[in-house]
Amino acid sequence: MKRMIHSPRMIAIMAAVLCASFSYAIAQEAANDAEARNQELWREAIVRTEVPAEGCFQASYPSLTWERVACTVAPNIPFIPRRGLGRQTVGDGNDYAAEISSGLISKTMGSFPKVTGVTKETGSGGANDYSLQLNSNFMNTAACDGATVPAECLDWQQFIYSSGEEAVFMQYWLINYNNPCPSGWFSFENDCYTNSNAVSAPREVITDMKTFKLSGAAKEGKKDTVTFTAEKVAYSVTGLDSVVDLATAWQESEFNIFGDGGGSEADFNSGSSVEVKVAVTNGTKNAPVCAADSGTTGETNNLNLGSCTGKSANTPYIEFTESN
Repeated sequence: MKRMIHSPRMIAIMAAVLCASFSYAIAQEAANDAEARNQELWREAIVRTEVPAEGCFQASYPSLTWERVACTVAPNIPFIPRRGLGRQTVGDGNDYAAEISSGLISKTMGSFPKVTGVTKETGSGGANDYSLQLNSNFMNTAACDGATVPAECLDWQQFIYSSGEEAVFMQYWLINYNNPCPSGWFSFENDCYTNSNAVSAPREVITDMKTFKLSGAAKEGKKDTVTFTAEKVAYSVTGLDSVVDLATAWQESEFNIFGDGGGSEADFNSGSSVEVKVAVTNGTKNAPVCAADSGTTGETNNLNLGSCTGKSANTPYIEFTESN
């Protein structure tokens, strides 16, 4: 067998090739990291960019201009209020809400700053079937005046992205209405619910969860707005605040990932860990309270709540973990 002998020149060439390859890999990784940061900055910015009018809109990275798109009909599926069945996993009341001590909330943004170990999620409709929900506290506003006993009626508003229905919309409730529902409302047990228009958004895979953001905003006597972002696209739709007068009584916000309506569950693979951030705008920098057992939706997931902390900031927030 011949012994291979490399000349000093050959060794230098090989070293240069390896060095160049290593440098290229480092440069490519840095470029990918920079692009990921730019996309995250864009998602933060577009969620804070108000749509120009009433209707349905879409925006694509890197533009911060909303483009009008056709509205669609929201799915006739109830995303039900909690029933308090004593579940230990997240949902059906067992959840944190960001609670303010003064004033009213005008906007809330929910996001997942850190996601580890999530490889799959399964809902009643199969893989990647879930909902993102940003839910208000239960209220008693003028919208309850037509109830059998107005003082026992609660109204409620949800900002929703339904992956299975591929739609972003708002759902409104009159709980304990106990009368024939108003025109255009659907009946559910003793309650009534209706929807805003919807904007179409594709079914997003759960492995992109870190890029998901859902925000809701309310302006008294004007419009409410829901906005959803994933990867490099944002979707937004408006509705009238007068439906349940959210802007007059919004004091708590729940945000999380749940089953896709009807009291269903979102099931994550074992080893999943998610950090949840709920940021509120109420005219102060004061840290919101982590209000335990204050979730309002009836949908659930199979994760368990960890600790929660309220943080003071220009846009104050609560942050908590959930895992299995």
